[in-house]
Amino acid sequence: MNTNIRLTLPVVCFVWQIAMIILFGVFIRYDEESDTHWVETKAHDNITSDIENDFYFRYPSFQDVHVMIFVGFGFLMTFLKRYSFGAVGFNFLIASFGLQWALLMQGWFHSLDPQTGKIFIGVESLINADFCVAGCLIAYGAVLGKVSPVQLLVMTLFGVTLFAVEEYIILNLLHARDAGGSMVIHTFGGYYGLAISRVLYRPNLHQSKRMQGSVYHSDTFAMIGTLFLWMFWPSFNSAITDHGDGQHRAVINTYLCLASTVLTTVAISSLSQKTGKLDMVHIQNSTLAGGVALGTAAEFMISPYGALIVGFFCGIISTMGYIFISPFLEKTLKIQDTCGIHNLHAMPGVIGGIVGAITAAAASESVYGKQGLINTFDFTGDFKDRTVLTQGGYQAAGMCVSIVFGVVGGAIVGSILKLPIWGDPADENCFDDEVYWEVREPLPDEEEEHQESIPPILEYNNHMIHKQQDL
Repeated sequence: MNTNIRLTLPVVCFVWQIAMIILFGVFIRYDEESDTHWVETKAHDNITSDIENDFYFRYPSFQDVHVMIFVGFGFLMTFLKRYSFGAVGFNFLIASFGLQWALLMQGWFHSLDPQTGKIFIGVESLINADFCVAGCLIAYGAVLGKVSPVQLLVMTLFGVTLFAVEEYIILNLLHARDAGGSMVIHTFGGYYGLAISRVLYRPNLHQSKRMQGSVYHSDTFAMIGTLFLWMFWPSFNSAITDHGDGQHRAVINTYLCLASTVLTTVAISSLSQKTGKLDMVHIQNSTLAGGVALGTAAEFMISPYGALIVGFFCGIISTMGYIFISPFLEKTLKIQDTCGIHNLHAMPGVIGGIVGAITAAAASESVYGKQGLINTFDFTGDFKDRTVLTQGGYQAAGMCVSIVFGVVGGAIVGSILKLPIWGDPADENCFDDEVYWEVREPLPDEEEEHQESIPPILEYNNHMIHKQQDL
């Protein structure tokens, strides 16, 4: 690492944290349920028990989402044999960096008190900040191993800003429903990362080919991330839904959809191999696609069998994406997608937007009940006269907004990140922790490196570069 980068990263971190301290001091305050005046609020509103505090409803979901952000996403990206520190460590860094900015950006757009000019935060604010950061972590997957930590911080700064704007447009102006973030989080984050990766295309990335593959233990660590994400995804999709039936329904639908996705992923993975064996790439990633795709419609009356259908097709489409679409993106469109976020987030996110639009347009009073329709789609206030067909149209419009913000925003941010001032690694040093981390363990001996660099079955798939060609 050169002197410029040794100085830049600490400066950015210190300056940013000082700026956050100042901005939080000016704008951020506790909301009424986390303030000491909660006692007076209880008396005024005739609340008899602290159990009515939103903390006790939301904190279990917040715990699960927080684990997904810091453990699930981090470990899912540890598949590269020499980039585990970067996967987990930089995930930790940009999540901690981004959530503070997210509280401010989302607060300015969603909850700024016009009388006091303050942003009042509670446990739901923390969940929403984690959601915002998730979009940036998804984008990180596309450029994993190819950018510097300073570039990641810049990417997160702009990513959180873009997220807050598109979220406001989709949820507030269009009044689309997207509890689990198929559109707002996954579609935006996926196309944001893909656009950045396209702008930062490296024609000589093959110079670090020896580092692009996985080994047995790195794939095992990545599977830990998969399992954490898979187990807690019902909480992710239900965390900010309405208390009661909406939250309950979102958990059930996501639970079933994820289970269905596993079965079809395993089936397609086995069928895609001449030997009938399973590919760990598919199991690590495509098994999660159902959770992504059901995010928008999780709280809708999609029915249990409908959730299974969504999972069934997502497992097939996502796995086929790794087999056929990933090579097309790299060879034709020159998008070097390290983690395959197109197949896990972008494409399933679009599917989720489509499923949400169709499900909303097909909603009926006979299924939901009159009050159920009002509660589920929030047909109140300025939107009290909206019909379900109109709602379906706005759901589709929301998906388009997320794609545009991801692609256009990613192209602009990618152009900024391409400036030769950020200390990104050379082509021959990509996917190597030693560039930015103090690595204390000895490097693999030359013989082991030679064995691991044997040409792969599928050269486009970074996960599989350690595998030998079928004879």
